[in-house]
Amino acid sequence: MTDTKSIFVIIPCYNEGSVIRQTVEEVLAKGYRVVIVDDCSRDNSRKQLSGLPLYYLRHRVNLGQGAALQTGIDFSKKKGAKYFVTFDADGQHDCNDIAGMVEFLEQENADIVFGSRFLPGAKTNVSRSRSVALNLGRYINYFFSGILLSDSFNGLRLFSRQAVEKIKITENRMAHPVEILMLTAANKIKYAEYPVAIHYSDYSKGKGLKNKDGIKILFEIFLHKIFR
Repeated sequence: MTDTKSIFVIIPCYNEGSVIRQTVEEVLAKGYRVVIVDDCSRDNSRKQLSGLPLYYLRHRVNLGQGAALQTGIDFSKKKGAKYFVTFDADGQHDCNDIAGMVEFLEQENADIVFGSRFLPGAKTNVSRSRSVALNLGRYINYFFSGILLSDSFNGLRLFSRQAVEKIKITENRMAHPVEILMLTAANKIKYAEYPVAIHYSDYSKGKGLKNKDGIKILFEIFLHKIFR
């Protein structure tokens, strides 16, 4: 059985003061290490985390979710993490899925497990309009990476240490999920998908990928292709 203390859950945070404490407390209750990367929040996010046994990192300027994830991954590597979980701060993910993802990764001898709200066994209250945006996103990912996931923009992912040694996120903002898949393909990293629960509250419905964001992602990834 994997030691929960070797599993680091990396949670990017930007103005999530109304929900961040509950999200973190639920993850901590499972025995995992929590790394908060505050991406220059302007609200009371830090105050809400007071007294909790976690690692708190803060960007001096707002860099974007991709940058926050890489900051958390680099820190967790230094702390000796065996497994690295990316986890959204807004409460839409279920930390009960993490243990199953770790077990599945080990069974499949994979190095990355991507969470999916669209596989059999998954649970979600995703709206039809958001499903349209997410479906567009998966084909954007496929066009650039050659990997067609059922849920390309799910923020719940599990990486082995071997995987994070090969993946360096340089797309700071919305295009980082595409970059992760591009690097997965380029480095021939074995991956798998796992059904997870995604619950949208009124709060989280106002966040995340929208139809218009596909154009922004295309623009960012084209710049990546040109200048990298």
